[in-house]
Amino acid sequence: MSLSDIAAGLELTTAQVDRGVATVDDTGVDRDARLRAYEDELPCSAVAAGEVLDGYESGGSVGDAAGAAAVAEVTAAKLLHRCGFEGVTPLAPTARRVLRDWLDGRIARADALELTGASEAEFALAAYVETHEPIPELAEAVRRDASAPIAGDALVSKRDALAETMSAGGDLR
Repeated sequence: MSLSDIAAGLELTTAQVDRGVATVDDTGVDRDARLRAYEDELPCSAVAAGEVLDGYESGGSVGDAAGAAAVAEVTAAKLLHRCGFEGVTPLAPTARRVLRDWLDGRIARADALELTGASEAEFALAAYVETHEPIPELAEAVRRDASAPIAGDALVSKRDALAETMSAGGDLR
C-alpha cells in the first residue's frame, strides 16, 4: 500500500470552524464573603481561614499556612478539607476502611487506632475528614482552576475509568 492509496479520499479544507474560547468568569466570587457565610461550619474564624488559604495557595505547606494564620496545623488541614482540597487525610485507603469500621461501630476505637498505625492526632484528623464533607460553595470559591473537579471527583473518575484494568486480590493466584 502506497501513500497515495492511504491518502485516497482525504479532503483538505482551508477554513476552520471557530468554536470560540471556553471561559469561566468567577470574578464575582468573593472568597472572604463566602468564608464569613460559612464560618459556623469551619474549624477556625473566617479571617484565619483566609490567611490559611492564602498561605497554602501560594505554595506553602499546611504547616506553613497554619503558622502564618496562627492556628494549629490540624485546624488548617481540617479547613483545607472543608474547602475542597484533596490529600489532607493522613491515612492510606486501607487504614481509612478501618477507621470507617470504627465509625460504624464494628470495631473498638483502640483496635482501630492500633490497626491504622496512626497517632492520636492523625486518627482524629482522619475521623474529621471522614465525618465532614467539603462545602461545595467554599470549594468553588477557592479553586484556582474553575474547571477543576471538586474534592475527589478526579480520583473517582480515574478509578472508574481504569476499573477494567485492575485485578482483585483473588486474581493473583
